[in-house]
Amino acid sequence: MASVNRRVLPGFSLTLGFTVFYLSLLVLFPISACFFKAGSLSFEEFWKAVWTERARAAYVLTFGAALIAAVVNTLLGLLIAWVLVRYTFPGKKLVDSLIDLPLALPTAVGGLVYASLYVEKGWLGQFLVPLGIHGAYSRFAIVLVLVFVGLPFVVRTVQPILEDLDPEAEEAGASLGGTRWQTFRYVILPTLYPALITGFALAFARGVGEYGSVVFVSGNMPYKTEIAPILIVARLEEFAYSEATAIAVVLLGVSFSMLVLINLLERWSMRHER
Repeated sequence: MASVNRRVLPGFSLTLGFTVFYLSLLVLFPISACFFKAGSLSFEEFWKAVWTERARAAYVLTFGAALIAAVVNTLLGLLIAWVLVRYTFPGKKLVDSLIDLPLALPTAVGGLVYASLYVEKGWLGQFLVPLGIHGAYSRFAIVLVLVFVGLPFVVRTVQPILEDLDPEAEEAGASLGGTRWQTFRYVILPTLYPALITGFALAFARGVGEYGSVVFVSGNMPYKTEIAPILIVARLEEFAYSEATAIAVVLLGVSFSMLVLINLLERWSMRHER
């Protein structure tokens, strides 16, 4: 009987070729061009461009705000996903659809809305500013809009895992005398770790690269509220293209390193769960 060469995907070679081609066209070529442009600088010129006091302040604000927003999004996303999966209430479908609004809404529109709401005479700012809470043209404003744009990534990552969670595992924990918190801590949460780490990584990556909403609420003040993407645009406006790409390379390198670390943590959590 002749052996039959079975393939999971018909036309695998062709589809793989198209995948590699478009991945190269959309990702690898632009990144390579960025490194090539930055490579036109000598090491001294590169270091001088990427390690000024202004650039360091922008790095700290960019990664710090993205990290804080990602942590907040992880906690809020878990809470919202839990409510959407475990409870039934009027308007649930509307709330569920609103979660995806930041993904469909242009980020510039979100930034304008937040800026108009939290300025001193805005609907919310008129009450918050006298209390010392500045939701516009401040570092807090940057974190606020990053939470807005990153929240859907966590909710949509955690929600399917909660929906597929076997209720018998919770019942077994309760039958063994565990409290609700103990059941959540030792039964449910370990299952959610990989999804939470993935959602955190996506929210963090979105926060690092966000520009459209931040530019309207930060005030773009050097050393204070200027993030790295805005600094890159400033360098481009000065026609310093090599310096701009050098800063972009630093962002790319740090972001890639952190995503690799988060990916390793995700794999470790999956092995630990098993």
